[in-house]
Amino acid sequence: MMLATIKWFEFTDIRTGSPESVAGLSVLKNMKTVLEEEMKMNSPQTTARFAACVFLGIFFLGMSTELFIRPGMLVPGDAAATARNIAASEALFRLSLVSDLLRQVLLIALPLVLYQLLKPVNETIAALMVIFALVSVPISMLNEFNHFAVLLLSSNADYLTAFKTDQLNALVMFFLELRTYGTYIPQLLSIWVLLLGYLVFKSGFLPRILGILLMLGGLCYTASAVLFFLFPNFDATLFGLFAFIGESLFYLWLLINGAKINTSPN
Repeated sequence: MMLATIKWFEFTDIRTGSPESVAGLSVLKNMKTVLEEEMKMNSPQTTARFAACVFLGIFFLGMSTELFIRPGMLVPGDAAATARNIAASEALFRLSLVSDLLRQVLLIALPLVLYQLLKPVNETIAALMVIFALVSVPISMLNEFNHFAVLLLSSNADYLTAFKTDQLNALVMFFLELRTYGTYIPQLLSIWVLLLGYLVFKSGFLPRILGILLMLGGLCYTASAVLFFLFPNFDATLFGLFAFIGESLFYLWLLINGAKINTSPN
């Protein structure tokens, strides 16, 4: 609105042609330049902070499910107790499922927002980052069918009388385990985090150390998935923790220092 008003005054002053109008036109042009520069700066600031907010949404949805809602229902090595807990807390289990699906929706938005922020650095690499990230989302969503199967097996529906109780309990544990395996498939595509780190490193307007941490984090995510499939008993918790810390520092920096971003790449 402000720029439109300035342009209208410019047009009016050009038609009058008085000295005062010429002087006013010079002031208006300076104001226009300042406003345009401010708009250019505000756009990446807003984009950076929005990306950080999306990540926070993903973080809180994931942590609420994985640390608070679901663990109380799952009893390792005890299929009967696990099945009873899920049946008794069906509403909470459904809430955890919805939380997982909403998290995947946000994971669609996150790479698209980051693309807007980082495409001036290298549009091709930014596009590849988006492709790898988006391909992983439908895989994760389809993986939630395993949780739907658990719900159905715990529902005491009439058609389930064809199965014995021990069989139903075993199937519940089977689908829970299958869902765990399914989470590592999209993690193989965490190459997108490595590409994000490369763009951050090359950007010139974001700290290079964050780019290095993201690149190492992307490698850690992918390596932990490969190790899980090759050696299921191998504990790759440290890999995942390191990668998560690197990501968290990056988005925290965007949230706090977004106003200081300058989008002129090196």
